[in-house]
Amino acid sequence: MDESQYRKNLKVPLHRVDVVLDTDAFNEIDDQFAIAYLMNSGEKLNPAAIYAAPFHNHKSSSPRDGMNKSYEEIKRILDLGGHGEKKEQVFYGADRFLKNETEPVDSPAVRDLVRRARAYTPENPLYVVGIAALTNIASALLTEPALKERIAVVWLGGNARHYAHNREFNMMQDLAAARVVFNSKVPLIQVPCMDVAEHFTITRPELEYWLQGKNPLCDYLTGIAIGEMETWAEGMPWSKTIWDVTAVAWLLNDRGKFMEERLVSSPIPEYNDTYTCCGDRHLINYIYRIHRDALMKDLIEKLIK
Repeated sequence: MDESQYRKNLKVPLHRVDVVLDTDAFNEIDDQFAIAYLMNSGEKLNPAAIYAAPFHNHKSSSPRDGMNKSYEEIKRILDLGGHGEKKEQVFYGADRFLKNETEPVDSPAVRDLVRRARAYTPENPLYVVGIAALTNIASALLTEPALKERIAVVWLGGNARHYAHNREFNMMQDLAAARVVFNSKVPLIQVPCMDVAEHFTITRPELEYWLQGKNPLCDYLTGIAIGEMETWAEGMPWSKTIWDVTAVAWLLNDRGKFMEERLVSSPIPEYNDTYTCCGDRHLINYIYRIHRDALMKDLIEKLIK
């Protein structure tokens, strides 16, 4: 695509668009909020597919186990939200992370993304929202490099450019995949974690007042959020960042109502947990501020409807 179209694809779409979501849904408790937010934003977003992404931490025995657990969690959220018919469009993703920057990891999710994106064009791209390690998305780009002409990627990952380090979970889990995506020249919107998305928080009183008792989905979201936080902050005041919602919210960011952004030269994620910033590289859209209250209002209204 030419430079003008590339820049256009870095901007918030003004019409209803098709979206696929790539999520490690069992890793934390914020993916579940993001899935529900996407599914309940039908006025602007058409959820076409959801891909289960690998992760490995105390909640999984391996990347494969994390991906399988995420697959089941995605379907659980769809059922609770009354979107059970969409379970046919949930796909298993990679069972391992990239071992280098040239070899993709094949999976049903990667095959679906490559196939699905062929129906799109630079003028009408498929929006790919990533709220996990970039393994599936990078694998699709490695499998079919021309994919970058037909998709735009919104990724929650990495830290703010000015932050002391880049040791962030989605980035660290598969740094090779992150480097593939940042170097691919695919239209990329980055929502950094520390010092940006971290400000999108919710508290126990807010969960109990706004969500608890409203519907089965809200009860589940309230339960997992409070349950996780009380494991280490019982008896203390706490707030929980629900990071992943911000990536979905970018697609709804008409007139900058939920966040602020600017075009920057694409950084290079390095293996020493830093960025190299080069002024002569292609542009990405970089989110640098979240309007917490405006976004929280929209999220709550959509979860309880």
